[in-house]
Amino acid sequence: MDERAMGRRKKSNPRGEAIAKMILEAYKPGSREEVQDAIKDVFGPIFEAMLQGEMEGHLGYASNDHGSKETDNRRNGYIDKSVKTSYGAVPVSVPRDRDGTFEPQIIPKRSRDVSGIEDKVLAMYAKGMSQRDIAQTVKDIYGFEISHETISTITDKVLEQVTDWQNRPLKKFYTFLFVDCLYVTLRQEYETKSCAVYVILGYDANGIKDILGLWLSETEGKHNWMQIFDELKSRGVEDVLFISMDGVSGLEEGARAIFPEVVVQRCIVHLIRNSVRYIPSKEYKRFTAHLKKIYGAPSLTAAEAEFERFRTAWSAYPGAVDVWVRNWVHVAQLFNYGSAVRKVMYTTNAIESVNSSFRKVTKKGAFPNQNALLKLLYLRVTELYQKWGGRPVPNWSMVRNQLAMDDKIHDRFLKFEDS
Repeated sequence: MDERAMGRRKKSNPRGEAIAKMILEAYKPGSREEVQDAIKDVFGPIFEAMLQGEMEGHLGYASNDHGSKETDNRRNGYIDKSVKTSYGAVPVSVPRDRDGTFEPQIIPKRSRDVSGIEDKVLAMYAKGMSQRDIAQTVKDIYGFEISHETISTITDKVLEQVTDWQNRPLKKFYTFLFVDCLYVTLRQEYETKSCAVYVILGYDANGIKDILGLWLSETEGKHNWMQIFDELKSRGVEDVLFISMDGVSGLEEGARAIFPEVVVQRCIVHLIRNSVRYIPSKEYKRFTAHLKKIYGAPSLTAAEAEFERFRTAWSAYPGAVDVWVRNWVHVAQLFNYGSAVRKVMYTTNAIESVNSSFRKVTKKGAFPNQNALLKLLYLRVTELYQKWGGRPVPNWSMVRNQLAMDDKIHDRFLKFEDS
């Protein structure tokens, strides 16, 4: 290939390709024709809405404005054209004016290639930017305004995808479920209130991560969790080996009511956080180092011996010791499994990482309604899927081998290995 040909070759756009792939996967098109239809559904309305914004800026009034005008120029129908994007041709209706003075910027006259812009539009869409932020960004980049209503109409397209995703069938068997709850502020008329967002992250038999769903409620409690686990069962989940949690009230009972054989594990990190509240800050380092000797012991016998020494050494702080006495069963059951399994089950860091990603895009302020919140969280989920890439979690082969050493667990694996 000569230098001129190389110069004409387009640079790859991994970000744009990833976003497009996410949207196409959400639409689940099959044939080439279905792929084209999915592209048209996403890109066409976005470009046409932006062109309408340009025309409104050019004429100085909205299309439904029946008041007096400062110009005699008027809208004059549309001209249809097919524009080239990075992912295929998209038909677009370009508005015209009577005077013929309208010079669109997003799709200039005689231009049929807009492959350099759709990734910018989709990046804003996929990031779940607020309507105000998207409108301002479009104005800053392209010099024209797009209404909040138009942006809302465009982004509402994702709600159908959210519904399909929330109701999709799940796998019959999961090795680990990590459950957690975060709180987001919703705005209702003149007041704001907190909304609980329940999140469940699952590892399947091959160690592949999946967010099983998002559930919104005004409160967090036993009945909510039992309803969620019941929904998981109705969506196809038949068996779960372990559930790791942070000590949410009623969660353990709710889980066992639906999955009787599940092992519910309290997060050791949360137990540490709860117990250090009773310890002077100057003692934190020594206290946590002693705790690590317990849950990091090579065997249950060694852990029990170290725990007795711990109770004696820290008897001056009964509140801190009592946290571990009340939850000793959750420490002891760790030693029923190999070290690789213990490292997975004793912490909820995996789900906390997911919620941390959610908080990055929900901390800006209150949301006008639950749909606005769900759109944003779902888009964040799709980005996490891209990041994970369908790969198993680290050291999964060792985890799987250690689980297989338990005959009962091994039989449960075999029961669902083809599902």
